[in-house]
Amino acid sequence: MLELIFLLPLLTGIISLFLPLNIGRPMLLIVALLHVQLSIMGWLGKLPVYNADFFSPQPAGMLVLLVTSFIFFWISLYTVRYIKETGMENKPVFLGCMLLFLGTMSMVTLADHPIVLWIAIEATTLVSAPLIFLHRSKEALEATWKYVLICSVGIALALLGCFFITLSIDIADVDIPLTFASLNQVAGQLDPIWLKAGFIFILIGFGTKMGLAPLHTWLPDAHSQAPSSASALLSGALLNCAFLGIYKTHTLMVLAGLGDFSGKLLVGFGLISMLVAGIFIMRQSDYKRMLAYSSIENMGVIAFGVGIGGFALYGAILHMIHHSLIKSSLFLSAGNIMRGFGSKAVKEVGGLIKYLPKTFLSFFAGFIGIAGLPPFGLFLSELFILIGTFQAHKPVAAFLFGFSLLLVIAGAAKIVMKMSFSDKPAWQNPMTQPQQRNETFMRTFPPYVLLLASLVLCIWMPDRLYTTIANTIQIIGGTING
Repeated sequence: MLELIFLLPLLTGIISLFLPLNIGRPMLLIVALLHVQLSIMGWLGKLPVYNADFFSPQPAGMLVLLVTSFIFFWISLYTVRYIKETGMENKPVFLGCMLLFLGTMSMVTLADHPIVLWIAIEATTLVSAPLIFLHRSKEALEATWKYVLICSVGIALALLGCFFITLSIDIADVDIPLTFASLNQVAGQLDPIWLKAGFIFILIGFGTKMGLAPLHTWLPDAHSQAPSSASALLSGALLNCAFLGIYKTHTLMVLAGLGDFSGKLLVGFGLISMLVAGIFIMRQSDYKRMLAYSSIENMGVIAFGVGIGGFALYGAILHMIHHSLIKSSLFLSAGNIMRGFGSKAVKEVGGLIKYLPKTFLSFFAGFIGIAGLPPFGLFLSELFILIGTFQAHKPVAAFLFGFSLLLVIAGAAKIVMKMSFSDKPAWQNPMTQPQQRNETFMRTFPPYVLLLASLVLCIWMPDRLYTTIANTIQIIGGTING
């Protein structure tokens, strides 16, 4: 049954908390592999739904699920080696919470009931918080506390938004099951005032989890303190899950004839996120925080594209896919840099090309990809969004979009160039000298695969995946033809 996709990692995650490490590590890989298989079967419609009142394989959810499952498998490969090499504490907790995190995110992608969706997104916070607190430092405690507190407040607002949407059904006196599929069918009959109120609260609530500015403050700290594999999941998968909640509600708004209202809000939040990220990236001294601000910028790009609609919507969905692949790769490479240099500070990293050549290649290629330069997919997605913005006759928004992108590229380039080519060792301290022996195959191969996946999808996309994207966007007027 379809629910196995999230039940499998949830159950094995609980078991892993109590298993010895030599069993927990292979279990992580086996479950990750099975999850990929189940996700593909669910996507192809080969898994029946057990409880259709709560779960449904909708195209947008299946896209997020496939991306999550794919990156989780490669992150698992990296993680198994990473925890074997490091003196990480509480490794069973880490492995168990990774699986629980996968389970709750999978539940988000399949949830068709607004309250079940809310419960699943809230659950992602609870099971991922231990991943951030793993090192038990003062900074980790502060980051975890901020993550739980801010996201919980945001999620509480999203719950209020769900109640308002329910209220719009009651006021319209419509008798339907409380699912997104049913709501979409009668969207035009729902009360528009409460729908608007519901969307505002859901955008603020889930937008907090998605990392949209000015609600993003938990994200840089959490990404900075979490182990790199957890950061890769937080950025590559969790943010998409929060976006999914907003996207489903925006779909309802468009079908109710209120798409202009929700679209403008998305464009506004998107541009603010991009500008804020660009300003903060310029001043970063921590390369993991730099990647975190890049995630905020990319979530802004996605929100902006969805808000514009049309051809830009196609670009936004492509952006979501490629951002997950490239950003996961970058965080894994960042983990290798931390392992090699023993520091997250930009000033203590230099000469990557010389000291960690394999990691340099994946990190620098990832930078090219995340900067939206060819041949990676973000170049195409951002180009499509820009074209869509001009097609929508919004030149000012297009200018701000382009300016924000340049701001982010300039800030990130300064940091990445310094890390890659500067050869001014801050290594007078022998403890911070890079260690070439740490460039093991299992920690360098996964970032390459994730980057390669982005490249392949630029050249060739399976027809079935192409159809799923088309089905995701056509319902609200998106088009794949510029």
